[in-house]
Amino acid sequence: MSEFWIYFQIGLKHVLDIHAYDHVLFLIALTVPYSFKDWKRILLLVSVFTIGHTLALLLSVFGIIAVKANIVEFLIPITILVTAVFHLFTAGKTGKNESLNLIFFVTLFFGIIHGLGFSNYFKTILGGTATSKLLPLGEFALGIEVAQLVVVFIVLILSYIVQTVFRFSKRDWTLVMSAFVIGVVIPMIISSPIWNR
Repeated sequence: MSEFWIYFQIGLKHVLDIHAYDHVLFLIALTVPYSFKDWKRILLLVSVFTIGHTLALLLSVFGIIAVKANIVEFLIPITILVTAVFHLFTAGKTGKNESLNLIFFVTLFFGIIHGLGFSNYFKTILGGTATSKLLPLGEFALGIEVAQLVVVFIVLILSYIVQTVFRFSKRDWTLVMSAFVIGVVIPMIISSPIWNR
């Protein structure tokens, strides 16, 4: 049980780390157009993202995939930017026209990119064979899922307060938060090591 708690906590801290807020930024960008009534869709999106994240770690642990760290560190803020820009331009429009399959596929792909960003560190904290890392990987993934749901819940509460107490429209809330995320993530892209050649 103590070993489960160790990897579960690493998963929690990976998402909730104040110094590595890219994960939280992505979750804000992903969640901002939704409300509590959309909980099934949000849960699916968050779980699909976790699956992508875990799949990347799995592929990395077994040596199937390896990507240079500076490329991944560049791609992570790009995924956040794409998500925020998408919601910026679709704010206030009905979601009925959106292809769920496309959104889930993109979220899965973004999860893989974010997982690759953590893969090198994850491999260093785990010893033993690749197969012996499967259980800790599952425990870590569970920690990530719980932490992501905490972040999503906070964003939904803020959304509810802003829209009911301060009378913001859902469209305005989505526009403001998407613009905020874009404003934070653009300097991350500009300062990426990938430009230093």
